Amino acid sequence: MKENKTLFITQSAIIAAIYVALVYIFSPISFGPVQIRIAEILTVLPFFTPAAIPGVTIGCFLSNLLMGADPLDVVFGTLATLVGAIGSYKLRHNKFLVPIPPIMANAIVVPWVLKIAYAEATPIPLMMLTVGLGEVVSIGILGMILLFALEKNKNYIFKTSN
Repeated sequence: MKENKTLFITQSAIIAAIYVALVYIFSPISFGPVQIRIAEILTVLPFFTPAAIPGVTIGCFLSNLLMGADPLDVVFGTLATLVGAIGSYKLRHNKFLVPIPPIMANAIVVPWVLKIAYAEATPIPLMMLTVGLGEVVSIGILGMILLFALEKNKNYIFKTSN
């Protein structure tokens, strides 16, 4: 039992660290009304392990905090990622549905955060489209490429203890 808990925490921490690193590396395109947050590819990982839920959530929280995001963005951006990750986990029995919750959660929440926290002038419906399209690129395309690549080695990569 303790080994399972250690594995869960380790997987979560690694996922969080990768998320933070990806946001940092791709920071110029990770924020704003037109964004492709490459780190969001990791929101498909709940397909493999529930440890990805706290992993991407903590990664998002730390990324927003460390990159100087507005407190509303830190809180509500993180909540959008959490909702998306939980939704991905719940839809894990159909891998083609896995990217839908994070795409939808971010396309709905992030434009409101941009409008309220940053006084973004772009109309909310347009930001829902641009943020949503960025999420389709990062999760729907790149995330699914990652999912299919990892699926071939899932028992090795996301090993659970016996």
